[in-house]
Amino acid sequence: MRVLVVEDEKLLADAIAEWLRREAFAVDVVYDGDAALERLGVNDYDVVVLDRDLPVVHGDDVCRAIMDGGAETRVLMLTAAAAVRDRVAGLALGADDYLIKPFALVELSARVHALIRRARPAAPPKLTRSGLVVDPARHEVYRDGRHVALSRKEFAVLAELMRAGGAVVSAEELLERAWDEHIDPFTNVVRVTVMKLRRKLGDPQVVETVPGVGYQIR
Repeated sequence: MRVLVVEDEKLLADAIAEWLRREAFAVDVVYDGDAALERLGVNDYDVVVLDRDLPVVHGDDVCRAIMDGGAETRVLMLTAAAAVRDRVAGLALGADDYLIKPFALVELSARVHALIRRARPAAPPKLTRSGLVVDPARHEVYRDGRHVALSRKEFAVLAELMRAGGAVVSAEELLERAWDEHIDPFTNVVRVTVMKLRRKLGDPQVVETVPGVGYQIR
């Protein structure tokens, strides 16, 4: 699940990003509207946390660009303006939700989770395959009834493989969905994470390598 944070107050932007990363989101951060448009031109995001009063390119224009692009990206608009007319104006631009500063980070993350549920097709409460049970809501994994403790990235990789329903998922796709843009595209982090995942899940192995293509759970 990928989020773009667009906020010109750098301390606030970095705090939001760190909070969301603790909840296993892949988060990119920019500090002005022009940089936001650049990121949106090359990456797909589930949610954009968008400050309205941005330098260079105003947040309203960024929101319009997202709407005009036709993507299913959801927009959570941030603003210091508390007047009803300001909230109405933001929603009229196409924003999906509106949060007034100052706010609690726990509320922001709850709203991001809600927007992602709206952005994606409804998923089954639990993902099951090959003796595995993955509970995305609780971040829990079971193998033949045995609880398996995974790191955030191991869980994210396993969840993406489970969602694929037996199809092969490439390392590039896993990098895009489970890590943010600062990850080196030539890194072997996916291979290492899969190796650790296999060790924790135990035998017989359920995560298979398809040489030259990617990984799958049959």
